[in-house]
Amino acid sequence: MKKSMAEGNLTVIGEFILLGFSELPNLQGFLFGIFLIIYMSILIGNGLIIVITKVDPTLQTPMYFFLGNFSFLEICYTSVTLPGMLSNLWTQNRVISLMACAVQLSFFLILGVTESFLLAVMAYDRYVAICRPLYYPLIMNHKVCVQLVVVSWMTGIPGQLIQTYKVISLPFCFNELNHVFCDVPPLLKLACGDTSVQEFSVYAVAVLLGMVPFLTILGFYLKIITTILKLPLITGRQKAFSTCSSHLIVVGLFYGSGIITYLIPKSSQSGIAKFLSLFYTTVTPMFNPIIYSLKNKDVIAALKKLLIKLLA
Repeated sequence: MKKSMAEGNLTVIGEFILLGFSELPNLQGFLFGIFLIIYMSILIGNGLIIVITKVDPTLQTPMYFFLGNFSFLEICYTSVTLPGMLSNLWTQNRVISLMACAVQLSFFLILGVTESFLLAVMAYDRYVAICRPLYYPLIMNHKVCVQLVVVSWMTGIPGQLIQTYKVISLPFCFNELNHVFCDVPPLLKLACGDTSVQEFSVYAVAVLLGMVPFLTILGFYLKIITTILKLPLITGRQKAFSTCSSHLIVVGLFYGSGIITYLIPKSSQSGIAKFLSLFYTTVTPMFNPIIYSLKNKDVIAALKKLLIKLLA
């Protein structure tokens, strides 16, 4: 829908057309099936992690408290984009209103920031456990854990709401969004005139709310690795590395694709950005339960106990 403006030849864009995978008309049904399986896997896998971290007595520790919260976040994160993608693939109706796009974008950005900070909190938990083990129960008490999670969820809200308003209020010359959901880089491509100020704002916020947690994680792991290498026994080193490796893999998957998507100038981006965004919004949440399960004997044991109870 385009409403003519009283002055000039500009138009006000009232809705966008999400092109998605329209260049693959013969694969719409196949893609729907693939993404439905991915979404169900995310819901079931992360749902199981949430359940076992709540009910299993052996998992009532800060590390699994954060893991349960992280799994809940992954479900929320993918639910912002995947149901809409599935609807578009099923109905072939790719139209999204400006307001719906703004709501989707704001939740997507807020939850992305939350994930960055929660990953940093999980790295801090591992740092305290390995580098200051004697003080771990005192430092990481339940009250502190709850406060860290709340701060992670709340930090991105003000800035990302402002960010969303800045992007959505731009004058748009085109309404065909070459993406699978509303995201900042593809929206900037549709804006009229010079958007360098908005681009700088986007990348500045991305550095502040994305790269700062990432660098914090690297700092914690630098100290963790230094401490581990000082351990006298090889078995002690292996156990310490094992408790960190799952988190490091998830960090690498999330930040690797996210950095490429957001920190490459829009003029240099191509269709690969669409697939990279899918990577950190669907693939990472899908593999999160698998990564933590394969690397953690306690999680495997808890899952087995839960399955036995369900099948009994």
